[in-house]
Amino acid sequence: MASPMSLRHCSTNPSLGVVCRLHGHSKLGHAAPSLPEQLLIGRRQAAAAAAVAVALHAKEAISGSSVASALEFRFTAPEQTPEEADAVVKIHARDLVRIKPLIDSQSWREAQIALRESSSYLKQDLYTIIQAKPGSQRPQLRKLYSHLFNDVSRLDYAARDKDATRVQECYDNIVATLNEIFVLI
Repeated sequence: MASPMSLRHCSTNPSLGVVCRLHGHSKLGHAAPSLPEQLLIGRRQAAAAAAVAVALHAKEAISGSSVASALEFRFTAPEQTPEEADAVVKIHARDLVRIKPLIDSQSWREAQIALRESSSYLKQDLYTIIQAKPGSQRPQLRKLYSHLFNDVSRLDYAARDKDATRVQECYDNIVATLNEIFVLI
């Protein structure tokens, strides 16, 4: 096992990233000054920390943005206003319900594609609308939202398996849940 080294100095330099200087036993045989055990690290740990710092710095240099601000929170903060969502939610719900002819003709792949496209728009619309509702109405709407999109997923899997009975059952559940949601919103 590598001998522990004491962490002498660790600083952050914007142009270089993290710089750590280690102090171990000198070549002249003098022991390192006594430091608390929490500051003792091995060569491998120091090398790993340096590698992570270099990787983060390289990512920052390549992407042109800081690592911390590169995260996107688009789903939790939709770019859509509640008024915009209200204006198009029924159109997207209608598009979802219009996959019925594809189901009846057992065009499974086309039904899956249409289902995925229309449900993604509807999901964003409903999420935005639910977030704009008063807190007392949200739990019931969230429950219906969850049931709706669980049935959408089940329908997708049933279409993949070409199970006409399950597809029809899920489709009927989707239509009923959409009707319940539109009564509340």
